[in-house]
Amino acid sequence: MIQKVVAYITWGRRLLVFRQPAFPEAGVQVPAGTMEEGERPESAVLREAEEETGLVGLSVVSLLGSRDYLWPYYRDGQTVVRRHYFHLRFEGAAPERWTHCERTPSEGSEEAILFELWWVELESELPILHGDLGDYLERVLVMDD
Repeated sequence: MIQKVVAYITWGRRLLVFRQPAFPEAGVQVPAGTMEEGERPESAVLREAEEETGLVGLSVVSLLGSRDYLWPYYRDGQTVVRRHYFHLRFEGAAPERWTHCERTPSEGSEEAILFELWWVELESELPILHGDLGDYLERVLVMDD
């Protein structure tokens, strides 16, 4: 089983989202990635969020839930993936929009991946997130900040 994490990063009542210019078919996403061997989900989500956004000083608010699903395109066939969804909080100064390069992608690529990141209002600007990345987002929407 492969373990993955998803990060819903909020800054006040805003959510961080991104696009990958080199992969427009991947749509709008939130930070996510694969856990390393022996890594705890809380550590993995903070590491992945920092690698993909460049933000430091993130904190875990809560684990929102976990879900298993079949990943049909894994290497030589399908496999089970367990995805852990977290709410993270950012406190500090950040631009409205920026680009960041992930230098250590985990999905087999040797090349850095460029991300275009921006904040959206939780109540009014939420885009449809690619794949299953939005599965637990409603739990962030009802939380008091």
